[in-house]
Amino acid sequence: MRDAELRALYLLRSQRSGLLALFNRTAAPTNGSSSGSNAVSYADLHDALLGQIKINREIQAALLSAHRTGAAGNATEDGLDLDLPADGCRRRELPSNRRTIEWNPKKDRFLFAICVSGQMSNHLICLEKHMFFAALLGRILVVPSQKLDYQYDRVLDINHINDCIGRKVVITYEEFTEKRKKVSIDQFICYAASPPCFIDEDHVKKLKGLGISLGKIQAAWPEDAKLKEPKKRFVEDIMPKFTTDAEVLVIGDMFYADVEEEWVMQPGGPLAHKCNTLIQPSRLIMLTAQRFVQTFLGGNYIALHFRRHGFLKFCNVKKESCFFPIPQAAECILRIVEKANAPVIYLSTDAAESETSLLQSLVVFNDRQVPLVKRPEHHNSEKWDALLYRNHMGGDNQVEAMLDKTICALSNVFIGASGSTFTEDILRLRRGWGSASHCDEYLCQGELPNFIAELD
Repeated sequence: MRDAELRALYLLRSQRSGLLALFNRTAAPTNGSSSGSNAVSYADLHDALLGQIKINREIQAALLSAHRTGAAGNATEDGLDLDLPADGCRRRELPSNRRTIEWNPKKDRFLFAICVSGQMSNHLICLEKHMFFAALLGRILVVPSQKLDYQYDRVLDINHINDCIGRKVVITYEEFTEKRKKVSIDQFICYAASPPCFIDEDHVKKLKGLGISLGKIQAAWPEDAKLKEPKKRFVEDIMPKFTTDAEVLVIGDMFYADVEEEWVMQPGGPLAHKCNTLIQPSRLIMLTAQRFVQTFLGGNYIALHFRRHGFLKFCNVKKESCFFPIPQAAECILRIVEKANAPVIYLSTDAAESETSLLQSLVVFNDRQVPLVKRPEHHNSEKWDALLYRNHMGGDNQVEAMLDKTICALSNVFIGASGSTFTEDILRLRRGWGSASHCDEYLCQGELPNFIAELD
């Protein structure tokens, strides 16, 4: 009898998976639906499916109760309530009204961007906040030199920003110095107090090495040096501190700045423009990502950012660790696969082959392995990445990282890594492009690892 019950449970779970997939496909009425008197309405079909899935789950719980010790309540084997988002995995609608500010810079006033914290994703967040400040202060933003920072014009579409705003608001360092015999930073008003502007002696030497003369470096709020966490600030705090007639102003690294977060983080950003988002990949990277999707993934795929390198220690010092054992991660991924009804997963990861191989072996849904697809090494016989290599951009780490972000941002559903700025930049793109779905989430969101190592 017990074997029969377990067999019935297996069949019921398979039935539920099929019903759930059908439910997701009927998350919105079709344009060509018939309206005959005997036709089942969308609302009736929706309610019937939802009711059937709930009944199915109750049957599972009843069957499982005979195989448990102790009171298990009404929970099912995976410990979840009905895991159906109200809107299925449809895309989230973009807000109709954004709160925006016009960017009308004076032609002879500049904000010189300095971003030093972390890697490229951190720098892009820093750059986005610089754009907000430049708009508030009526200044043109100067993108850093590649001798000081990353080569932004290889990964970002700088002209796109100016086209979207409708005027010249961002210039490269080369454009800035083109007609200047002498380059000087007239005033440092540092948002970060300790160290001021987050600039160390090495960065000062690099600035001077470019022939840039520097003014006095001072903090806008020296008292912040005593704070452990950045203080939340608003426009009314900023304007009195940073308004100056200096020709070239530096406010320093802005990655950790907590400034008008809801305004800055809204889909499309805080600035008035005619595009979906301002900071986006270069045209070559966009086209390469689209060609990769057409070659390997198709129009229905999940993207997974599976951050591992350095994350074990990083996550375990947090109050709630974000580093999950591979089997637990696989279970979380399968729940999204079930919701999204996608045949393939794009895997963006720095994990070792030993980890990704184990993960692949465990991502099995309805007796079928769901492929985890990574970008292959360049091969002359494959043409999806030909544009990058033709333009001498192939093999560039920053270009490949932005390519990964773009492929993830184009996916139907995205699973991110909590605590990763790489993930946050993908989510920013998805919000701006309107590709964010109701099923997007961090890996194992709302859970803790089922095993956590002690700290060393």
